[in-house]
Amino acid sequence: MKIVETSLPGCLVIEPAVWSDDRGFFYEAWNAERFDEHGLPARFVQSNISSSAHGVLRGLHYQWPNPQGKLVSVLEGEVYDVAVDIRRGSPHFGRWTAAVLSAGNKRQFWIPEGFAHGFAVLSERAIFSYLCTAGYDGASDAAIRWDDARIGIDWPIREPVLSDKDARAPFLDDLAPERLPSFII
Repeated sequence: MKIVETSLPGCLVIEPAVWSDDRGFFYEAWNAERFDEHGLPARFVQSNISSSAHGVLRGLHYQWPNPQGKLVSVLEGEVYDVAVDIRRGSPHFGRWTAAVLSAGNKRQFWIPEGFAHGFAVLSERAIFSYLCTAGYDGASDAAIRWDDARIGIDWPIREPVLSDKDARAPFLDDLAPERLPSFII
């Protein structure tokens, strides 16, 4: 497995070793010992799968005060996946990084606790996998506007298909400080 650092410390792209032949391919999607060796979480408590059509944008989502770290990947199709540092006091507050994840490249993206997450579907359809370090907590569920100019994400889709929740999400600067995680040195 190869770890690729992004422009945001803590957000990592993971490229698994893939063995292929004329029958197909095999790779380890997660191995507690290998992840632990690289300082990645070795324990996940919830696994989610979503299916989305071309042009769907999901996000930017996070949980606070019960945060989730997420290891995400694409099982079918292709997405533009984004993480945003929303930790108050972070030197990277409001900055974003992105990775293209696809069934073809088999990349995974680690989004630590304290980051908002979203993705836009580039293919006709995408099946998306999330491994989470904490369970879903509806009272902690939150979102930030996908097109917040302060963040300035360069989405590859200009008119995405959004849920009502995502279309009505507040801008980062409109969130009360207690609704955002703190940066801890």
